[in-house]
Amino acid sequence: MKKIFLFLLFPFASLAQQVEAVKFSFVDSLMKNNSDTTYVINFWATWCKPCVHELPGFEAVTTKYADKKIKVILISLDFKSQLGSRLIPFVKEKGLKSQVVLLNEPDYNSWIDKVDKSWSGALPATLLINNSKHQHEFYEKEFTPEELNKLLNL
Repeated sequence: MKKIFLFLLFPFASLAQQVEAVKFSFVDSLMKNNSDTTYVINFWATWCKPCVHELPGFEAVTTKYADKKIKVILISLDFKSQLGSRLIPFVKEKGLKSQVVLLNEPDYNSWIDKVDKSWSGALPATLLINNSKHQHEFYEKEFTPEELNKLLNL
């Protein structure tokens, strides 16, 4: 009886965005993926004002181009200890539809150069990858929605 009651109270709970803590191997697998999908990988954090400011642009790409081979992945660099207390509530509050993961790799120096040798470590940072088109572009900047669309030629 309790399970039925809970489902009636929270019928949409299973539709909520899931945020998983991942290791760098997740990012590495995206960077080595040979599909014809363009991956828009944005490194951000809830405490980074420019990162939060540009999120609606990435969300617009996710929504508007859902039928195209473009996948936005928002990789949070928040602390793992804040996953439940800060990141998940933030994702729910903002209604983010793009895939969100938390990168649980506190030793930034061990992986930043693997993303791109030019990355100073500043946020926000965005990586565009489409290995079937030999595309690997890295940007250490805040994007406007217009810049994102132009970048993706959409």
